[in-house]
Amino acid sequence: MSRPTISHDDGTIYEFTPDLEGVRTVESGDRVTIETIDSLEGELQSAADVLESVPEEVNAATGPIDVEGAEPGDVLAVEIEEIRIAEERGRVVTIDGFGLLDGDDAIDAPRTVPTPVDDGSLTFGDLEVPIEPVVGTIGVAPAGESYTTLVPHDHGGNLDTTDVTAGNTIYFPVFQAGAMLAMGDCKAAMADGEMCGTGSEIATEIDVTLEVVDDPATRLERPLIETPDAWKTVASAETLEEACKRANLDAIELLTAEHGVDPTEAYMFSSLVGGLEISQVVDPLVTVRNAIPKAYLSDPL
Repeated sequence: MSRPTISHDDGTIYEFTPDLEGVRTVESGDRVTIETIDSLEGELQSAADVLESVPEEVNAATGPIDVEGAEPGDVLAVEIEEIRIAEERGRVVTIDGFGLLDGDDAIDAPRTVPTPVDDGSLTFGDLEVPIEPVVGTIGVAPAGESYTTLVPHDHGGNLDTTDVTAGNTIYFPVFQAGAMLAMGDCKAAMADGEMCGTGSEIATEIDVTLEVVDDPATRLERPLIETPDAWKTVASAETLEEACKRANLDAIELLTAEHGVDPTEAYMFSSLVGGLEISQVVDPLVTVRNAIPKAYLSDPL
């Protein structure tokens, strides 16, 4: 069976809204290739090209994809099989008004550093960095409010999370019929935290398998990531502390269901085996994840 390709030329969004309409309909279990453009849409090609401010429309997300049979209360599983780099360079930027150290006297903004890619690595000045592609923005139609593709929330969106990468599966709560999945804003490489506000922004081709989990054992409120070794709850909030609390509460719910303990015992157990990880601290909401090893959590769905 051939794998259909959905391109940014077929459709992109800059806002996740409850009333999204799909540019393509696929069936549960379908394998799809998604082509994305870099988050700045090719505007920056050299060090002389800089951004004075964050564009009004940024992080174009290819889609939405209507997954047949997905209904509110279901879960959409997005297995990321492979992410291929689709252009010869990425770019890392600073932008005035954006980033963890925005306003610091030692930091210049705006500035652009092109990052040429070749043979599994990118070049930053004289330094080589391994290419480890990440999908920065990925999500589904939200339940009520709308969110731009710069904002992370319960629907996903601009999660900027290094675990959204090949070999892992990300699960989304379905809020609207068809789920309406869209993704983009990929990076050739990015560190946890995304401190300057970008990774190496780059165009990609992403191979995914999409599957609807109906009647899930756990009703998700926010994204959940499965890696080969762990389940990671993902939460976004206005403060790092609040995001940590939400990710921990979600992990507690999973541990409670798995082991038949009460929430307090699950809370205590999470303090033994969980692991809080910072995804990003630069978007309008910050994002964290809480990793529970599979030795203590089998299959929550």
